[in-house]
Amino acid sequence: MSDISVNTDHSERLQAAVSRFERCYARLEQASRIAKTAHAIEVIDAARRLLAIPGGVEVLAERADQFQAAGVFAGSDWAEPESLQAQLIPSTLQFGEERTVAVECLSLLRWLALAENRARHPGVSAEQAVHFLREALAVNLDYVFDRATEASRERRTAAARQVFAFIAERIGYDSMLEQLVEEVWRILRQRPVKVDGAKTMITKLAVVLADPDTDVNSLRGADRLTSALFGPTQATQYDPGLDAYREALAHMDAQTLKQEAGGFARSMADTGLVSAYHAVLMRWLLEQQPDLLPSALGLSTTGTDTFLTYVELIRALIDEAIHPETCQAVYGLSCLLERGILFSPPVAPALWRQLRLPLHASTAEMITRVFGMAVAPSVQLLAGLLNVLGQPFGVGQGHNPTCQSARAISMWAYNDPDYLMQLLAWAARDDSITMHFEGSPLNSAELPAGLVDALHLDLDAVSLVLVPHLDRIYLGMGRLAATRPEDPHKWINPEFHGWWVGRGFAIAVDVASGRLHEYEDFVRTFYASYHPYYNGNQPQIHLQPAGVAVTDSSGRFVGWHAITLIRSALDMRGEMRAYFYNPNNDGGQDWGCGVVVSTEGNGEYFGESSLPFAQLASRLYIFHYDPLEPGSRAGVPDDAVAEVRCMAEESWARDRIEEGVAALQAAAPTSPGPV
Repeated sequence: MSDISVNTDHSERLQAAVSRFERCYARLEQASRIAKTAHAIEVIDAARRLLAIPGGVEVLAERADQFQAAGVFAGSDWAEPESLQAQLIPSTLQFGEERTVAVECLSLLRWLALAENRARHPGVSAEQAVHFLREALAVNLDYVFDRATEASRERRTAAARQVFAFIAERIGYDSMLEQLVEEVWRILRQRPVKVDGAKTMITKLAVVLADPDTDVNSLRGADRLTSALFGPTQATQYDPGLDAYREALAHMDAQTLKQEAGGFARSMADTGLVSAYHAVLMRWLLEQQPDLLPSALGLSTTGTDTFLTYVELIRALIDEAIHPETCQAVYGLSCLLERGILFSPPVAPALWRQLRLPLHASTAEMITRVFGMAVAPSVQLLAGLLNVLGQPFGVGQGHNPTCQSARAISMWAYNDPDYLMQLLAWAARDDSITMHFEGSPLNSAELPAGLVDALHLDLDAVSLVLVPHLDRIYLGMGRLAATRPEDPHKWINPEFHGWWVGRGFAIAVDVASGRLHEYEDFVRTFYASYHPYYNGNQPQIHLQPAGVAVTDSSGRFVGWHAITLIRSALDMRGEMRAYFYNPNNDGGQDWGCGVVVSTEGNGEYFGESSLPFAQLASRLYIFHYDPLEPGSRAGVPDDAVAEVRCMAEESWARDRIEEGVAALQAAAPTSPGPV
């Protein structure tokens, strides 16, 4: 009797919610274009209530093919599905309000209608829709495979969990898992410093793979991912637990220990991931058999020479920084030793200072709030420093508009590590740093807030401590240069980043109007400064800050973004490519009109992004160069310049064409296109 009562109550609630939705939806369909937005909000609120009731997702999915035409997304960021990015969905679900989460759920159901050919939209094929949904499922695996009870789930995201589960059932879990494995490998091949997200996805993947109904044979590379965390070696292949493994080490002979050390090192080199078991081994070897530490770190001759030269420092770093909770620092330490930066005289003393550095109370509190209390805040910071020094191009800005600060940290870790450690010591110990702008000191403790009001905490420990200070100083420099007639970056970048930044400065747009300005000279200067064919085959010596006009997958302008120019070289196919660092969390992006940033397979080193030289030139809007080494501007072919201009004007510069050029184009006869 109680089941019948519950079912009746549920049916009545569902029917009432459906009726409310239908009334709001009918008013939206009949509304004028001006009134669409207001009525769309009513529909979204009604849909939000419907999503909270079992069976509501199915009701909405049946109507999703009409959402676009009815105007459900009118005036919102979801109005054009071809411009949406699946990677942004997790942050929307995590930080968005309930109404925003509801819009995202309705958008996903619209994508399902497109994938199933129940809806049509210009520029989006069914195949593209399927790919989008697979990617969305892959980056939102928490919502698909959550094992918690309904009562324990957060109400704001319960709708998203139901929608993702519904979509996964419709398009199939197998294809989603394949996409997940591919996505994790794509991210790991960029060797990010912060790998928490990848580890979480791999943990979820391991749970799914343990299900006997899962076809593991179709998931190439999945076993390497899960074993990298839970069983990289013979003695850990069944995930025995840290205490059991620690006891087992005491009973291993010399040959078995050597095999364990080598197994961990190979897994780490393969994936960039470090198992907690690896940290247990490192601490055991430190006390019992330190001669195997270089093998456990996977060191080459270069790394081993560094290790043996600075053995006391390395042993102190392992003892202080390497724990199961900070196991990823093993990879950072290995990369640091391979870079050989300890042979730079100030680096070793700076690391000794960091080992004993007392933390300011606010620094310790912030680190504890983000990373927990499993190890001391000073340990987390030291471990984070090893990672940043070992992987300079793995630093990410998180969900913060602080690409300049992330770029600076990366640049100093690569080019001036002792300066980075000096800034970190000031920030961590004194809760302030001082930098100079044309001789005038700027103290972060005395400056107002920078570009970020509330810092998103999805950062590595070094960035977490430094970015608030760097952000304030960067904006402080901007204020001092704001009244000058040219772009402030001309003066800020050399003062903020370092002496090696070129004093020549090129900008593609007029600061006042935003239109292209002397664009051909801009392109010729870039080629003459950075392209080996026109700069006397001079390799780039120092990292250089630059700015790009970021575009979406449709080639539409999104905003300005800071990058670092690293080098230019021929790839294996003989094409000249520009290699650069992107502080965005994912260096591989589709910038539209055929410009797809590569992070692997085209000669990139870990952490580098690359594009054919002309394609990167077409997205640049500022760069620095050495005016005393101008290269051959006259030698740059006219057709190369024209190609870059064409790519710029069909994307970010389509509304920024120079006035004189625009007038000539308007007066010219219609052309069938480039020949």
